[in-house]
Amino acid sequence: MESIYANNAGTSWPKAPGVIDATSAALAAPPGASRQMLQAAHDEVCLALGIAQPERLLLTGSCTAALALLLGDLPLQAGDIVLTSALEHHALVRPVQQLTLTRGVVHELAPYAPGAPFDLDFARRLLRSGRVRLIAVSGASNVTGELLPVTEIGQLARDHGVPVLLDAAQTMGVLPIDLRTLPIDMLVFAAHKGPLAPHGIGGLWAAPHVELQSPVAVCEIGRVDGGPSADRQAPRCASFPSDCDVGSINVAASAGLATALRWRHTQDADLYREARTLAERLRRALRDQPGVRVFGGEETPHTAAVSFLVDGLPLARAEAHFAERGITLRAGQHCAPLALQAIGAPDGTLRVSFGPFNRDSDVEAIAVAVKDAARRE
Repeated sequence: MESIYANNAGTSWPKAPGVIDATSAALAAPPGASRQMLQAAHDEVCLALGIAQPERLLLTGSCTAALALLLGDLPLQAGDIVLTSALEHHALVRPVQQLTLTRGVVHELAPYAPGAPFDLDFARRLLRSGRVRLIAVSGASNVTGELLPVTEIGQLARDHGVPVLLDAAQTMGVLPIDLRTLPIDMLVFAAHKGPLAPHGIGGLWAAPHVELQSPVAVCEIGRVDGGPSADRQAPRCASFPSDCDVGSINVAASAGLATALRWRHTQDADLYREARTLAERLRRALRDQPGVRVFGGEETPHTAAVSFLVDGLPLARAEAHFAERGITLRAGQHCAPLALQAIGAPDGTLRVSFGPFNRDSDVEAIAVAVKDAARRE
C-alpha cells in the first residue's frame, strides 16, 4: 500500500532535498562551526522574507517561543486592547490571555464567519476607540486553512497608528511574504512547516520603530575565536532581544533551515500552488458527499488545509481509519480551541493538509476513504 502524507500544516514531510544531510553534518561538526551555520540560516531567512534590517531578526527555538518572548516584551498596560481573530492558535492566545491576568490588558476577538475570517468593520469600530495597542493575527487558520486579510488589516491598523503582529506559522514558505511591502510591524515563523525544514527552530522579526520594554544585555561581546573576552569589555545594552534571551539555538536545525531555503530559491516562487489546488479539489469533493461537513467559506482563499467531520466517525477512531488505508492526517483540536469554538466544532475536526510533494491521486484516495467511513457508519 502506498503511503500518503497529508499533515503538512502540523509538520512538513518529506523535508526539502539536502536537509537531512545538512542536519547530520551539523551534528558532526565541531562547536566552532556553529556561528557560521547560525549566520547562514539568519541570512537565508532575511532573503526569503525581504528583511532589510537583519539586526531585527532573532532566531528562536520555535514559533511558540518567539510569540511568548515578543508579546511579553511589548509595553502593554492595563486597559490596552489587543485585538486578534477568533481563529488563533493557542501559541498566540495563551500569551495574550496571560497579559489580561497579569497586566489588565483587554483581549478582543474579531468575529468569525465562514468566508469572513476577520471582521474588518468590527476592527474599524474598535480602532476608533483609541484603546487598541496591538493587532495580532495568524496569516491563516491552522484549522480551516482560511487566509486572513493581512494586507487589509495592516493598512487599517496603520491608519490608526497601531502595530500589527503576524503569526506566519501557517504561511511562511506557503505563500510569498515580502516585509518590504507588507504593512505589518512584527512577524514570527516556524521552520518545520512551510519552509520544509526541521523542528526546533523559528524566529521573530520586529521593525525598528517597534518599542520593546525589557532592557537586554547583548551577549555577543566580541569574536568567539581570538576576540576580547567578556571580562575585559563592558556589556552593551539594547532594547531588542538577543540569543541570550532565548537560550541556545538548535544549530543542526539552523543548518537544515538554511539548506531548505537555498533549495527553495531554485524552485517556483509559489511552491505550494499545486498543493492549494489539490486542497480545493478535495474541499469540493467532500462538500458533495452526504454526511460530511466541511469547514471554512466556499469562496475564501485557503492554504492547502481542509478541515471536516464525517457523521458517525468519532475523532478518536478517525486517524486509525485513514491509517489503515495508508493515509496520514490529523484528527483533534489542532492546538486551537478558540478557533474550534468559532467554527462550531468544539471537540475538533479532521484535517488534511497537502504539501509540495503530494499528487493528484492523493485527492481521490482521501475522498474514497471518507466515503468508506460514511458508508460503514
